[in-house]
Amino acid sequence: MQAKTSRWWLAVACALLALGSSVSHAALFEDDEARRAILEMRQRIDQMQQNSGGDAAQLRRSVLDLQSQIETLRAETAELRGQNEKLRRDLSELQQRQKDVATSVDERLRKFEPETVQVDGREFKAEPAEKADYEAALAVFRTGKFAEAASAFQGFMGKYPKSGYLPSARFWLGNAQYATRDYKSAIDNFKALLAAAPEHARAPEAALSIANCQVELKDTKAARKTLEDLIRVYPQSEAASAAKERLARLK
Repeated sequence: MQAKTSRWWLAVACALLALGSSVSHAALFEDDEARRAILEMRQRIDQMQQNSGGDAAQLRRSVLDLQSQIETLRAETAELRGQNEKLRRDLSELQQRQKDVATSVDERLRKFEPETVQVDGREFKAEPAEKADYEAALAVFRTGKFAEAASAFQGFMGKYPKSGYLPSARFWLGNAQYATRDYKSAIDNFKALLAAAPEHARAPEAALSIANCQVELKDTKAARKTLEDLIRVYPQSEAASAAKERLARLK
């Protein structure tokens, strides 16, 4: 802009010199010719001023356009920053939801995964539903509803024939049957326990319960034999001590 202004003033200066020269020579010409020369010079100066003014106006328009573009870019940048922040928040929320869903799925899956349980000195894996069914049947037995408990344990054994709970389930089923005076069925279940798991913690008690059932059935000879076998196989058990006392009473 300064270069354009300098050129304009240079042109004006040249024009003024020419004007001065024309005036100095005016005396050599007629008055009409001098006036025409002055008018032409004024027109040239006006035209140069108009051109210079047009350049300045165009420059101002360019500056204004540039400022408008800068403001537009600033607004778009601010909008993009806002969108970026929103995307970050959305991403963070999505990641948290995914984490919550994963945690919820893990918790649900754990409800169906086998877990390690310990019953009557034995440790084994059991499904949550299997554990719940066994504990439910045992809870019924403890309320004294022996017929219902027997039905519950029979249902459990049918549903889980390979369960780690099976020896314990047979033991409590036999006791429920003994309580309902179903002695023969009780004997069968206690014998099945001894045959399948002779080292089970409930095995000595099962043998003693067999003898009790035999006594109830008036089969003293079989009861005596059962007690003698109990003392021989499980000599250190509490059931063996009880068997000795009962055996003495049977003689």
